[in-house]
Amino acid sequence: MGALTPCHSSQEEKKLKTWAQWRSMFHKQPVDEIRNYFGEKVALYFAWLGWYTYMLVPAALTGLVVFLSGFSLFEASQISKEICEADNILMCPLGDHSRRYQRLSETCTFAKLTHLFDNDGTVVFAIFMALWATVFLEIWKRQRASVVLHWKLYVWDEDQEEMALELIHCPGYKLQLHQHSYLRSTVILVLTLLMISLMIGMAHVLVVYRVLASALFSSSALPFLEEQVTTAVVVTGALVHYVTIVIMTKVNKLVALKLCDFEKPRTFSERESRFTIRFFTLQFFTHFSSLIYIAFILGRINGHPGKSTRLAGLWKLEECHASGCMMDLFVQMAIIMGLKQTLSNCAEYLGPWLAHKWRSKQASAPARDPELGDWQRNYLLNPVNTFSLFDEFMEMMIQYGFTTIFVAAFPLAPLLALFSNLVEIRLDAIKMVRLQRRLVPRKAKDIGTWLQVLETIGVLAVIANGMVIAFTSEFIPRVVYKYRYSPCLKEANSTVDCLTGYVNHSLSVFYTKDFQDPDGIKGSENVTHCRYRDYRHPRHYTLTRKFWFLLAIRLAFVILFEHVALCIKLIAAWFVPDVPQSVKNSVLERKYQHLCEKMRERQPPTPTHPTAASIFSARSTDV
Repeated sequence: MGALTPCHSSQEEKKLKTWAQWRSMFHKQPVDEIRNYFGEKVALYFAWLGWYTYMLVPAALTGLVVFLSGFSLFEASQISKEICEADNILMCPLGDHSRRYQRLSETCTFAKLTHLFDNDGTVVFAIFMALWATVFLEIWKRQRASVVLHWKLYVWDEDQEEMALELIHCPGYKLQLHQHSYLRSTVILVLTLLMISLMIGMAHVLVVYRVLASALFSSSALPFLEEQVTTAVVVTGALVHYVTIVIMTKVNKLVALKLCDFEKPRTFSERESRFTIRFFTLQFFTHFSSLIYIAFILGRINGHPGKSTRLAGLWKLEECHASGCMMDLFVQMAIIMGLKQTLSNCAEYLGPWLAHKWRSKQASAPARDPELGDWQRNYLLNPVNTFSLFDEFMEMMIQYGFTTIFVAAFPLAPLLALFSNLVEIRLDAIKMVRLQRRLVPRKAKDIGTWLQVLETIGVLAVIANGMVIAFTSEFIPRVVYKYRYSPCLKEANSTVDCLTGYVNHSLSVFYTKDFQDPDGIKGSENVTHCRYRDYRHPRHYTLTRKFWFLLAIRLAFVILFEHVALCIKLIAAWFVPDVPQSVKNSVLERKYQHLCEKMRERQPPTPTHPTAASIFSARSTDV
């Protein structure tokens, strides 16, 4: 079946057609009508997506406030002031593409932009998002329980339903028992690890691309590319990663299907669950491998000026942006998430729309018979497959990952997700109601394995954000400097900003005579030393005690942040019950009534008790 048929009431038909319009973007979704037409599984998808979008509002507003609060530091930040005024500080060449000394003041604009999302509010926002993810899931569980109770599916057993359907369609059906094979599990584990290694290898390919692109752009005839090599490499690298995501998504789906076929699941629902876990695991590494590289590896294995780590002994590894690695991570997330949401939505709508228009043009003249005309319109709708709803869920899970994981580096991610979801709900509604045939209705009392995926993403978000703040952001070095090396420690009532001197403190000294080819660098005349971001001795270039002390503080912060955030999540999960008391009481009353009815059915008839008059009459007769 496809479009709405006359068997549906006019009221439901009107609601669904009104729902599948752009002007209904901010209207409440008719979940019951969606359930009556598409089945519970589709209705739960839209109910979850609507609740997710609604909950994005406070997260988006908080992220926007944190981002905008950075504008207060745009001019007032002591670190930005020192960078913008550092005309006498020369930075060492970042790589082979930059064979010149760069004044630190040239990075003034990027330093100011970095403080828009790398400030003290970032830590608060990361903890807030950990709490938000927990509250979002807990309240969704409550809403799901209420909706399912309303549909009278709260105690519905999916396994029993599937067995009943098999018996109806095949009377000779034999029960398939649960099976487990250590050999199959080992093979699947090995193949999954090989695919994950391939995903990590794709991230290394991206590293190679960025190194080669740096050399290519530096030799370009365009002066803009030569001056902004790092920015051009970051942007084009994000584009290459997006193309890789599109290609590997098709490969991952095929591999996940083959793994499920090899595992031989017992039922369709079990197959769907295992396929979901396999596919999401591969997709996670596909989407986030480059972000993990930028956040925790980029610029940390490069050595130091004069002794750089090189790829194949030829090309120097890529460095972070002159203003820090947070800028690279911010740009990478903004480009990938923006492209994925924009292009995916366009392809998701334009593809079915153009296909439907083409099928309509190729069709014969419309039938005069109204009933035959309905069948003809249904036939011209686009076909659906098993993955139609699955792909929608997967798209939202990846978006949820971008919204929570690494959100410390991109506070605008919830806002971007909110705008995308408002469009997504309408696109899915139009596509399902007007452009494609109806999905086969399926019963469901929850969103299945996707709930476990959401909970896993919530835990990963806590770990990732804690590590981003500790190792990628400048938050920990600023705090350590403020309370250990700051000029405020010498004078208790000093009016000097406590971060005064931080820029000079965070830069190491390298003497230009130690370069292998010091004369090959532009502007090397009368330059005896340059600076670079690290904590090394100025003579033998070994790591200083400041570096190791800072590393210990970083590790302590990660442990503390994760424990605090996870404790907050656990308290929030305990404070907000999964199931409302009204639902529990309703289920309890139904069980009680059912037991009472069973007791009455099985209770033997009560014997008639003899009266006193009948006993006296019987005794008189005996006498």
